[in-house]
Amino acid sequence: MKKIMVTGALGQIGSELISKLRKEYGAENVLATDIRNISSGVIESGPFELLDVTDGEKMHQIAKDFGADTMMHMAALLSATAEAKPLLAWNLNMGGLVNALEASRELNMQFFTPSSIGAFGPSTPKKNTPQDTLQRPTTMYGVNKVSGELLCDYYFQKFGIDTRGVRFPGLISNETLPGGGTTDYAVDIYYKALAEGKYTSYIAEGTYMDMMYMPDALQAIVDLMEADASKLIHRNAFNVTAMSFEPEEIAASIKKVIPTFTMDYDVDPIRQAIANSWPDSIDTTAAKEEWGFTYKYNLDDMTKDMLEKLASKN
Repeated sequence: MKKIMVTGALGQIGSELISKLRKEYGAENVLATDIRNISSGVIESGPFELLDVTDGEKMHQIAKDFGADTMMHMAALLSATAEAKPLLAWNLNMGGLVNALEASRELNMQFFTPSSIGAFGPSTPKKNTPQDTLQRPTTMYGVNKVSGELLCDYYFQKFGIDTRGVRFPGLISNETLPGGGTTDYAVDIYYKALAEGKYTSYIAEGTYMDMMYMPDALQAIVDLMEADASKLIHRNAFNVTAMSFEPEEIAASIKKVIPTFTMDYDVDPIRQAIANSWPDSIDTTAAKEEWGFTYKYNLDDMTKDMLEKLASKN
């Protein structure tokens, strides 16, 4: 990767990915694009272009003018938002992906887009979910992600485009606020713990979901993109995760730092139904064997770092 274009650069992952890429590859070599133009470090720290990813012609022209050799397509509607607006989700998530893949084909760019544990469904094995398994999701977001995985495989097999991707679990960040995902409770809980000393979880007690701290997620993207292509068997949608926990476990972790913290429940049936359709834990063997996937943060390490970082901002 030498000249990298990122779509959805002001989103949950994109905003932090831009910062990491600019530090490692040079600010002038990382082009951020988004449909919004707001005051942020993303826009102020390097090149930026306004882009609606459903406009394939403009996407192609921006990538060509920048001389990009790598496309990282991060623009998407997340799970809960997509379920509320399914047609918009299909048009944005799939239309944007097709445009990004076409630009990559036409300009011979290396390509990355994230999939998600949302690509699994209620009939998928829930414990230690295999890399290759049954995928019959019951949400629009999940349908988009399965379709995207297959489409990326198709562009590799049909056109030889160097497509790569991971299936992210819930991502927890101290930089960006929740953005409409089912796992967002695991982000919001830290903000509320510091601000109010309590939290009301919309996910029910005993609901396990895979999670990952954002620094580990960003490193996984870079490691996969820099990996030797000849060693990649799966290429797209590698299972990656760092931890799996239920709401009461993250609450217990916070109480180790803030002993007075309390949590109660007011379950959101829509997001709970989505969570129930996802795995409890996933198997990352393929990612470890094919490109050396690893992670740094467990639950308590993440909790300590999250609370320290958030407290320092107040």
